[in-house]
Formats: sequence, structure tokens, C-alpha cells
Amino acid sequence: MSSPIVSTDWLAERLLDPTIKVIEVSAKKAEEADYAEKHIPGAVNFWWKDLCWHETDRQFVTPEQLAERLGQVGIDEEDRVVLYGEPVQYGTYAFWALTMAGHSNLMVLDGGRTKWMAEERPTTDSIPETEPADYKTQQPNEWMLLGRDNMRDNLGKEGRFLLDVRSPEEYSGERVMEHGQFDHGAERGGHIPGAKHLFFKELINEDDTFKSAEELKAKFDAAGADPSKVDEIVCYCRLSHRATLAWTAMTFILGYEGVKIYDGSWTEWGSIVGFPVER
Repeated sequence: MSSPIVSTDWLAERLLDPTIKVIEVSAKKAEEADYAEKHIPGAVNFWWKDLCWHETDRQFVTPEQLAERLGQVGIDEEDRVVLYGEPVQYGTYAFWALTMAGHSNLMVLDGGRTKWMAEERPTTDSIPETEPADYKTQQPNEWMLLGRDNMRDNLGKEGRFLLDVRSPEEYSGERVMEHGQFDHGAERGGHIPGAKHLFFKELINEDDTFKSAEELKAKFDAAGADPSKVDEIVCYCRLSHRATLAWTAMTFILGYEGVKIYDGSWTEWGSIVGFPVER
């Protein structure tokens, strides 16, 4: 298959293509999001939970919910959808979540909002006018997802490699959140027993684009995530956002098969009674 990771040049040449729909996925809501000030022309905006999560349950968006949400902004199941994030990992997170909900024609913008703005590409503050579309519900595709019970029951399993892509301070247990005045998000610090560390920022350049395939392979190999030596690679972080950068790089740049993400990540693992922690 051709890579779903597209460049800013690729998207800039296709901004007027009616079969390509662009979504900016924001960490902040509504007027607090940078989208409100300026964004890629034609892009619609979603707060990440409104796009990627179930409305009430702590689950991912279902195929039925995705059909409703995308249909409301004029996207149908045959449209090519380009996702980009603010910050960058929100784009790959949406790419992962919408893949699980069955949209088969997804792309993610390499470098996200950071690179587009740094290159002074076209922007607007206008909200696009859209007509509702008839989005036909698709079949789910959840092969890349693991839950907490699977993780606990397979601790120490030969051939399973756990990759923690949080900051060094989170991995060591010094913090449970990457940055900020408040340090919250789990009851305990540390990492899942046996997990090895690779800081997600080592996978991307200063403009948030992915590093070259050669550089990425060297980083993953050094951490121990080498598919020639292990049977299965499972990534996690705090809420899975950063883990999707590693999943995307391994799956669609390096061509590794069967890479999975533990979706609850540290927010869940670090708070469950009876689940072991390593520091």
C-alpha cells in the first residue's frame, strides 16, 4: 500500500480537490484552539475527544458515531480525509482512532500544523460551510488495540516487547505527566514492568515531521524494538497520543507488522489496584 503519511507539498497542491477533506484535531476546545485564529483553508475542527472518543463511555468512537460525526461536517465514507494535529500527536491519534472505527481512506499530514505554519502556507480564519453527507457506517478494524487485562496477563511474555515513549521523567517515576505546573494523571509513577524507554521526541524533527526511515530504525533498534528479534511490539504513553506517533512510524514508514498500542496507557495502569509498577 502507498503511505498514508502525506507532505505539506502534497496537500498544498490538492486544497481545491473536493474529494479531499481536511480535519484539524485540537488539544483545546472551540475558541481556545489555535484553529480559531488561523488554519488550513477548508479544514474543519474537532476537539480530540469529540472526534475520537465515545460520547459517554471511556471507549473509542464507534463506526456508527463516526458516521454521524463526519457526516455532519460533509464527509462521507469514500472521501479522502487528511488529519493534522495541534500538537502533532493529536493528528496521529485521530488517524489511529478513525482507522479503528473503519474509515479506510485516511491520511495524516507529516509535521501537522507546526510544519504548515512554519512554511507560511495558506491559512484562513474562516469556518468552512459544509452540507451534511450520507456517511455509510463502516466495519471496525481494531487489530492494533490491546486492553489492560491482556497487558497484565502477558507481563513477561517471551517475544512481547513493551515500548514506553513518555518523557524520561515519566518513565523513571519522577513525574506522571510530561510537563506543566500540575503533576497528575495517575496515582503512581513509574512504568509497566519490563517496558523499555524511547522518548517520542526522538522520532520527530524540530518541525514535527518524522525522521528518516534510517534514523527511525536506528532509534527503535537501540531501544530494543526490533521485529527481527521480538514477536510483537506494544507501545504506550500516558493517554496513547504519543504512542500513536511510534505506531505510525513503525507501521507506515518502517513497514513493521502487528505493532499494537495499549490504549489505557499510564493513566489507567498507574491507577489500578493490584497492577504492578516498576521504577
